[in-house]
Amino acid sequence: MNAATRIRAAVGRVSLLRTEQRTQSALHAAVERTKALQARRFAGTYADALASGPYAAAVRFFLVELYSDKDFSERDAQFARIAGAIEKLFPAQVAETAVSLAQLHALTEELDHAVASAWLGLPPGLGEVPAYVQAWRAVGRRDERQAQLQAVLAIGDEMVRLTRKPGLRTMLRMMRGPAAAAGLGALQRFLETGFDTFAAMSRNGVAAGFLHLIADREQALIGSMFDAPLVACETGLARILGEAP
Repeated sequence: MNAATRIRAAVGRVSLLRTEQRTQSALHAAVERTKALQARRFAGTYADALASGPYAAAVRFFLVELYSDKDFSERDAQFARIAGAIEKLFPAQVAETAVSLAQLHALTEELDHAVASAWLGLPPGLGEVPAYVQAWRAVGRRDERQAQLQAVLAIGDEMVRLTRKPGLRTMLRMMRGPAAAAGLGALQRFLETGFDTFAAMSRNGVAAGFLHLIADREQALIGSMFDAPLVACETGLARILGEAP
């Protein structure tokens, strides 16, 4: 299966989930609640890195473009439309990175959808943090959580390598006009911001350290969410969110 087909398949999976959510108001609200909590969790986990230091821009990019609760529908539609062009215009390495991004996006949406669905089935009256933890554990799918993290790290590694390719940044810059004319502005901004963020880290020699930070903290979170006693897990998450007494 070629890159364009895989990109469209991944975006299509996301579109089907979003369609189901739009037709069920309670599910739609639960998905939004799940994503909002997860964005706050990510910001809390990396509050120190966001505040200052060499990782601040990269953490902000991850928070806004990969872990946020904003609506990516416009970018998804543009990504599907340009899938064939990515395969034709860019080196195979770039096209495969685009495939990985699309597939990560689809997996993330599937897991968020599953957690939101489980959340709806819990008894009313639970607080937000206990409900989220119990929904996460009800869903399980630990292997997919691990795959999600590994995909994030692999894409980070690949972005670092891509920034070292001569002429690629110039090619991206030259795409601005055609991208705007074709209604692909959101995708263009995402590509340029990601490239510049990782290029800056690569020049400063901090890219590896940033990816190690993500690996360590996200792995610790996964371990806690699955293995820690329920009360300890809830207390730890509440502390990250700034809600612990």
